Amino acid sequence: QVQLVESGGGSVQAGESLQLSCVASGGSIRNYPMGWFRQPPGKQREWIAAISWSGGSTYYEDSVQGRFTISRDNDKNTVYLQINSLKPEDTAVYYCNAVHLYTDYSPVFDDWGQGTQVTVSS
Repeated sequence: QVQLVESGGGSVQAGESLQLSCVASGGSIRNYPMGWFRQPPGKQREWIAAISWSGGSTYYEDSVQGRFTISRDNDKNTVYLQINSLKPEDTAVYYCNAVHLYTDYSPVFDDWGQGTQVTVSS
């Protein structure tokens, strides 16, 4: 069973940047398309970005397109999310998971990591 551990969040001012990391253990994510999700306060978790198993293709939800960049290092079993030009509405707990890439980006693994909190103040 793959375990996922997210890190890199923090409290920042609007306009600043963060890089989030998701490290997998207990198995390889090399052959999985991977994605990032976020759960804003009081709302449901939502998909925001995905990357193919090779890293050659990326996909973004409209609200983060152009500001967020997903990448991966399969040798390190790690997925990254570079977040630029942060806005207060980006405040959320951020999670990673494998995704069903060619359907609806729904998560593959039942178990989620603890997530990493991103708080953006104006």
